[in-house]
Amino acid sequence: MRIQIARFPLHQNAKVIAVLMALSSLIFALPMFVVFLFMPAMEGQQRPSAFMFLLFPFLYLVMGYVMVAIGCALYNLVSKYVGGIEYETDGRDG
Repeated sequence: MRIQIARFPLHQNAKVIAVLMALSSLIFALPMFVVFLFMPAMEGQQRPSAFMFLLFPFLYLVMGYVMVAIGCALYNLVSKYVGGIEYETDGRDG
């Protein structure tokens, strides 16, 4: 059975992907935060702020939401004219 996706809900998809992006960025941001906390300052230069790395998950959340919402809106617009993503299933349950 062929199924075509007619539209993607903007808010729901953007919300889910944004949260997943923020959580997955913590895998890199938290260890980098710890490393930068203990990194010595170079002579004559100010030490980089370790708290900048805690900002990254928030930035991923916001930008992920915005970009996925834009992508879904574009998909919904284009799918009206050229058709949606199509996939095939055999129709069996479980």
